[in-house]
Amino acid sequence: RALSQTQQYAISCRLRKKVEMSFAHLKRIHGLGRLRLRGPCGAHDEFILAATAQNLKKLAKLAPNSIQARTVL
Repeated sequence: RALSQTQQYAISCRLRKKVEMSFAHLKRIHGLGRLRLRGPCGAHDEFILAATAQNLKKLAKLAPNSIQARTVL
């Protein structure tokens, strides 16, 4: 209980939440609840592709509106 009152614990909780939310988003939105490729290499490749797609979506939200408007057209 004393550990939960420290500043390091609060930082750890905040960072853990960011990671857990990313995994939850991958599982729910990108359909990564079940991997379709077989073997560890296939699973790794599928996960990397899904994470790349998620990062590109985040990057697109940070782009200025003029760039987003051109990509939609």
